[in-house]
Amino acid sequence: MKPLPILAILLALASVARAEPGKSDDPIVARLFPPELIMKHQRELAIDDKQRDVMVAEVQKTQAQLVPLQWQMQGATEQMTKLLDAPKLDETKVLAQVDKMITIEREFKRAHLGLLVRLRNLLTDTQRSRLAELRKENP
Repeated sequence: MKPLPILAILLALASVARAEPGKSDDPIVARLFPPELIMKHQRELAIDDKQRDVMVAEVQKTQAQLVPLQWQMQGATEQMTKLLDAPKLDETKVLAQVDKMITIEREFKRAHLGLLVRLRNLLTDTQRSRLAELRKENP
């Protein structure tokens, strides 16, 4: 598995926060902002140097958590594939393996959601309002 750039990782994981408003009734989506949306509009939002530096640090910290989890998930997926290739499936082993996969996925989503919360908390009320408008204008 090749290491993924930070933005690729976050883009792949931002499905919760990237869903288009109006096309989703998810109340979480309307309240969080993916890092790429903030980056794309940083000048318009008047993101200052301090905000940007903290946001970059938060994204990097999260990447450090997510990359090992990606490796773990890939390994767990390979193990599941091996189990499912057997002529007769061992239900106990398959279910134990899916539990491992769900645990990794939970940690992955938790780290990502934590990032989205921290980024949102770094924004001012005005910046959050403007981002919500921008997301509606340019889905």
